[in-house]
Amino acid sequence: MSEDTAQGVVAEAARWWSTSIIDIEPGKIRIRGYPIEELIGQLTFPQMIWLMLRGEIASAAQAELLEAALVSAVDHGPHAPSIAIARMAVTCGLPVNGAMASSINALDDIHGGAGQQCMELLQRIATRASYDENLLDIVEDALEEFIFEHGKIVAGYGHRFHSNDPRAPRLLALVRDASAAGVCTGIYADAAELVERSLARRAGKHVPMNIDGATAVVYSELGFAPPLGRGLFILSRSVGILAHAMEQAEQGGRIKGPMPKSIPYRYTGPPLRHLDVAAQEQTAARGNGCAMQEKR
Repeated sequence: MSEDTAQGVVAEAARWWSTSIIDIEPGKIRIRGYPIEELIGQLTFPQMIWLMLRGEIASAAQAELLEAALVSAVDHGPHAPSIAIARMAVTCGLPVNGAMASSINALDDIHGGAGQQCMELLQRIATRASYDENLLDIVEDALEEFIFEHGKIVAGYGHRFHSNDPRAPRLLALVRDASAAGVCTGIYADAAELVERSLARRAGKHVPMNIDGATAVVYSELGFAPPLGRGLFILSRSVGILAHAMEQAEQGGRIKGPMPKSIPYRYTGPPLRHLDVAAQEQTAARGNGCAMQEKR
């Protein structure tokens, strides 16, 4: 191989992966251009997340709002599927990484994706909002479209466990404070509250915003794209998954299923029946006879 050819191969290999996130060589690590040693001890973890995802350093106020959303969703108890999976996985012998991976894989559209879906709804509303239109009319139109596309369950509202999710009002209050301070616009909070009012009117009862709706407001106000909303939720819930996996490892236990043995499941199949061996043999014999005739 000539020197020119070898240099060409090396250049092609270098072009194979490209990234604007990190520049790393022996003795050098730069994140988005910043030497890592300058970031250590100076940035908070939410600021580091922001830098990695957005390319710049968040202000202290932006980082505080992001941190509040991350704190709010870390855990929801062993009855939450993602947490239960981690604990069951540990009792089946998986180490922490296996338990966490198993749990995170369950955080899909239904359990884990509601925040992203709510962000898509709120951002649809916000992109149509203007000073010469009634925001309520925009909300009603967008909500009609969303229900037509996704069904009657609107992501971010209602909760199977809480009649009123205690996390949502606190996050909304922090968003209102941040909006008053000029950290964000407040348009997504306005839209989310109008959606809540519209759902109450349609259902004839209060359908409160839940944690997915509240974090969708925060992440949208901070300028994150909807897919990042799901990723940020996974970052947050991973803390709870890790804590439960370690607690279960310390408690011990082997092959714990979703229910104790004393609680039966519900069987819905046929009643007890027995195999008629004679009938099976006769059926097989008839089948063999037909096969012989076909060959003739």
